[in-house]
Amino acid sequence: MSFGRSSTQGWLSILFAAVVFGLPATDAKPVAHRAPPEFDAIPLIRSRQNHLLVRAIINGKPAWLGVDSGAPVSAIALHRRDYFGVEGISGNPALPSRVQINGAFNKVGIVRKMRVGGLELADEPVVLVDLSESGKSQKKKRGMEERTIDGILGADVLFPTKAVLDCRRRLLYLSTDPDFGGPMPGVSHRGFQAVPIEVSDGYNLYVAGAINDRPARLMVDTGSFATLLHRSFVKQLRIPMEETPFQSAAVNLKQRGISVAHIRKLSVGSVDLTGKDVGVVDLEGLIYGRLLQGSPPVAGLLGGEILNSHHGIIDFGTRTLYLKGDVTTVAARVTASSAVGRHALPAAP
Repeated sequence: MSFGRSSTQGWLSILFAAVVFGLPATDAKPVAHRAPPEFDAIPLIRSRQNHLLVRAIINGKPAWLGVDSGAPVSAIALHRRDYFGVEGISGNPALPSRVQINGAFNKVGIVRKMRVGGLELADEPVVLVDLSESGKSQKKKRGMEERTIDGILGADVLFPTKAVLDCRRRLLYLSTDPDFGGPMPGVSHRGFQAVPIEVSDGYNLYVAGAINDRPARLMVDTGSFATLLHRSFVKQLRIPMEETPFQSAAVNLKQRGISVAHIRKLSVGSVDLTGKDVGVVDLEGLIYGRLLQGSPPVAGLLGGEILNSHHGIIDFGTRTLYLKGDVTTVAARVTASSAVGRHALPAAP
């Protein structure tokens, strides 16, 4: 569900990347951890499409919102506008009535009251987007259908609340006190490696990395079902690709075919992930062309499956991504460090 390109500063990159892979849902129920009153620890569920969903109350009605680090602004599904009573923005000259997304225009609305856990927001602007392509990817499994997503909880809420998103434990920590500046209680970074996050003017999150040792940047996107690399970038590295019957969909764009490539080493900051199979898709139009051809280029999206399997924690307050590397890689580093300590260090002067 990442969001892609928009023509309005601050509303940049509005794209819903609904990737059609169909992962099984997890049956385990997350447990909310106690937190001081100035914070709220909210349990999430993981959908079969590998999206993290949070329960919300919109104008008095229950809703499921995808927690999406790739969405600079929150959104409501177009077909749910009347149900939730989303109003127009007439009389508010500070907001545009519509924004351009991937070459077409989408209306902007106002949610009078939205509650997420203990956080209550008033007069929250949202973009009205067509999420029907996501609905097409929903398949029955064991007699159950994918849970409908009513909208997106985006960076416009996650940054001001100094949110911490624990992808593996399925917990969203939100600050209900805007003046609090301390660390988020209940969140441990022990055993993790910290990767600085660069935040663009349009509230997109990028981390430095490398693909098979070729320097690249990745957009941190919890709304993307899987990690996706740009097709032309993969071709430049001469990495073999295998076609699949799967498709990806985006707001105002046609579906695009997905291939799979085996990456020998995918590095995120100082964290090396070895032997990863990732999706390959044409990201032109979803990421600005100047970024795709940059130095280093934005090579793709760091998506849900890696953030989950490597215990990703996104700290919006400190702008840091915490990850755990491969177990074998960590063990090898420990062994190498021990060997250096025993045999290779020079004597102290």
